[in-house]
Amino acid sequence: MNYRWNYRPPTFEETERAYELAQDTKLSPLLCLLLIKRGIVSTNEMKKFFRPSLLDLHNPFLLQDMDVAVNRLNQAMGRKERILVYGDYDVDGTTAVALVYKFLRQFYSNIDYYIPDRYEEGYGVSYKGVDYACETDVKLVIVLDCGIKAVDEIAYAKGKGIDFIICDHHVPDDVLPVAVAILNAKRKNNCYPYEHLSGCGVGFKFMQAFAMNNGIGMHQLTPLLDLVAISIASDIVPIMGENRILCYHGLRQINSNPSVGIKAILDICGLGEREVTLNDIVFKIGPRINASGRIQNGKDSVELLVEKNFAQALEEANRIDQYNEMRKDLDKSMTEEASRFVSSLECLDNLKSIVVYNEEWHKGVIGIVASRLTEVFFRPAVVLTRSGDLVTGSARSVSGFDVYKAIDNCRDLLENFGGHTYAAGLSLKVEHLDEFKRRFEEYVREHIEEEQTSAVINIDAEISFKEITPKFCSELRRMGPFGPENLKPVFCTRGVYDYGTSKVVGREQEHIKLELVDNESNNVMNGIAFGQSAQMSYVKTKRSFDICYTIEENTHKHGEIQLQIEDIRPTEE
Repeated sequence: MNYRWNYRPPTFEETERAYELAQDTKLSPLLCLLLIKRGIVSTNEMKKFFRPSLLDLHNPFLLQDMDVAVNRLNQAMGRKERILVYGDYDVDGTTAVALVYKFLRQFYSNIDYYIPDRYEEGYGVSYKGVDYACETDVKLVIVLDCGIKAVDEIAYAKGKGIDFIICDHHVPDDVLPVAVAILNAKRKNNCYPYEHLSGCGVGFKFMQAFAMNNGIGMHQLTPLLDLVAISIASDIVPIMGENRILCYHGLRQINSNPSVGIKAILDICGLGEREVTLNDIVFKIGPRINASGRIQNGKDSVELLVEKNFAQALEEANRIDQYNEMRKDLDKSMTEEASRFVSSLECLDNLKSIVVYNEEWHKGVIGIVASRLTEVFFRPAVVLTRSGDLVTGSARSVSGFDVYKAIDNCRDLLENFGGHTYAAGLSLKVEHLDEFKRRFEEYVREHIEEEQTSAVINIDAEISFKEITPKFCSELRRMGPFGPENLKPVFCTRGVYDYGTSKVVGREQEHIKLELVDNESNNVMNGIAFGQSAQMSYVKTKRSFDICYTIEENTHKHGEIQLQIEDIRPTEE
């Protein structure tokens, strides 16, 4: 992989400001500079960043319709109406359903939950789900992480005397469903200060408002923040602002007193004995919760997340772990097949997007495959398969490109679509597929920037090894949790040398375990370069080279610092 290194040196003003803040805060100037580049430019902002407080959460009643939603929920409980908590089958949807159901069942028993079947019902509110609500005498449905486009389905429910409260974070259309209340910070004329909540985050804000209205203390809500943190990490929403507060305290909950269901997942992931990070959620916890809806039914995940008995939770966690193994096999085979097809396209070099279709592909993993294709080919990708009479698919994007807008531009060809900047879903008739490919490519070609379609490493700072001190590493850890808009800082050190002990490692000898020195210190730094064994011949020439990397803690040797090398290149380049 030939990466382009993108580095903007700090301005004189930024450097000066960093030294001023360092004196005020007793932090290192380098760390202050990293924060300035993230838009955190005052002492007060830095204090709030490092000490996220639940007291700084926004008033939930600033969300449009929140007062109406709380009043309707109070009314339903007062009348002893049956309430159905309904949500999407992915991580965000199932954690949202688990959160609202767990919280309300403490105070109310006439409540149930429902997750649509990905294969029988598809995404979002379904007619089958409405019929289930009608058959079970439900009068109020709280729908989470979907519903904002379910105009016809919710009108159908209204005709049956069923009210809906929508808690969603996907982009709304001009025409909204006839719901009693719609809680979505992306609505037009929105007054809520933060629009990047996850679906589970919107559900949390609803429960926060309900608690405030009914004199219920925040201490009864905070145990549910473990679910919010999982949704934020898994749904790729920004981890700044209100999401940072929720995620920070959610991670603390996971590490101090996780719910029974999450504790069972930690055990089967091998995470029970160490501190859980956001990376662990993204790569271990989230995929297991997601696998249930991809392979079987998302309801299995909700059952696990609301379970009170640990022995039963372990049994359920092992079941979704098996689903995850099946998902990994499907993911691997489909990704390889899709990658081979894309690589074989004669026109690949001229394409700005990727749209692939195979009616035999498994619907449950097409979103994962789309993500893999964007990572390999650096283009927005849409992966499609057959579902009944329609072609259905998932889209994923590259950094900075709004794939939802690209799909919206083709809306006249589609039966249904929804999503947000980096991820979307769609369905269309097979006869419109070729025209969709043409129009999607045309839109991407006109709107994407050249740098968005190449392998770029954005470097935060150039440093020497002598700056990687225990104090700085401790400060760096406090910048977490890391994620979109607060990515783990990437550093560059130029003119480093092999200490003489670097070696190739891995089952297939595909990685390099490095021991490095530079010209400015006596520090010998340990590093790991995954999948870069081809660089070993240069490393061993005893000539200098440049590296860019993140600073990690070696999980196998507690407390030891290790550089995770993103790229290696000869110094003269």
